[in-house]
Amino acid sequence: MILLPTPAELMARARSDLRVGLPVVLGDGAEGVLVLAAETARADRLAALRALPGPVTVAITERRAETLKARAYDGDLARVVMPPDADAGWLRDLADPARDLIAPMKGPLLTARDGSAGLHRLALLLAKSAHLLPAMVCTPLPDPAQFASDHLLTLLRPETAAEDLAQHHPLLPVAAARLPIEASEAGRLHIFRPDNGGIEHYAIEIGQPDRDAPVLARLHSACFTGDVLGSLKCDCGPQLRTALADMGRAGAGVLLYLNQEGRGIGLTNKMRAYSLQDQGFDTVEANHRLGFEDDERDFRIGADILRRMGFGAVRLMTNNPRKVTMMEGEGITVTERVPLVTGTNRHNAHYLETKARKSGHLL
Repeated sequence: MILLPTPAELMARARSDLRVGLPVVLGDGAEGVLVLAAETARADRLAALRALPGPVTVAITERRAETLKARAYDGDLARVVMPPDADAGWLRDLADPARDLIAPMKGPLLTARDGSAGLHRLALLLAKSAHLLPAMVCTPLPDPAQFASDHLLTLLRPETAAEDLAQHHPLLPVAAARLPIEASEAGRLHIFRPDNGGIEHYAIEIGQPDRDAPVLARLHSACFTGDVLGSLKCDCGPQLRTALADMGRAGAGVLLYLNQEGRGIGLTNKMRAYSLQDQGFDTVEANHRLGFEDDERDFRIGADILRRMGFGAVRLMTNNPRKVTMMEGEGITVTERVPLVTGTNRHNAHYLETKARKSGHLL
């Protein structure tokens, strides 16, 4: 029926459910799991989940398991067995590294090594896509479809959910208007929305760039703290303003403003990473302690927007060789990498050094 939700729409519903503390069912046929985000788990819902007959484990990434000295028998993740007396507070301590100094004694942690971890792995990907800490409470269900129906919970079929999480959802233009800006009075703002109802992304077009020639372009990931507040901890704000100013002087260009805050982990988790940096960890180490990879961004978004605007080749303003590789891998020709030079200060010197040493940025 046309009124039934598509897999992408079910995924959007599941992300929303997890963010408000509602469990989601992953499964098909006779095998499934009930999953609850550790970050938003309420005591009453956690108690109800634990009252079910199956064992309860907490899926965490290998990155987080390494911090907690837990054995990751499943390779990229660990299934921590939840002790009988553990409560919601214990769960938050396990999930959030900001609490590692407050509650350092979490172990020794017992981790499961038997059975499949496929649904647990899918649960962690789902948590990341919802910008939640990658820590998920899981318990097996013998009849997932019936359980979801009885409790009015969102049911995700594993195969279709995994496919949806891996694919790039096309971005559709939804609005555009002339926008004179400080860098250039000949500005125009384009809004693009993915077809799965996800977050919108923007393109700031300067002048009237020739679609048949390489356009001066920048892929800029959103940085509320740097772009809006003028944070001194990063170089994002100066990079944004420098790129726009250079495009204004050139008379043409396009800046893609991609809503992938904090290297794709979201503003909340970025602030958690900042808190860890205050304890002495660098950017990469902080992301790892949170359970994320160095960089969770998807630059396919930028390539999609460029194509939809009619651009096939760019002079890319970036210090990040990975962006060049990603653009070319998506069919966008990079005729030149244009360095983006900004100043440093005592607050971001270590951050920039880490970008160069661990992330390969050419500064």
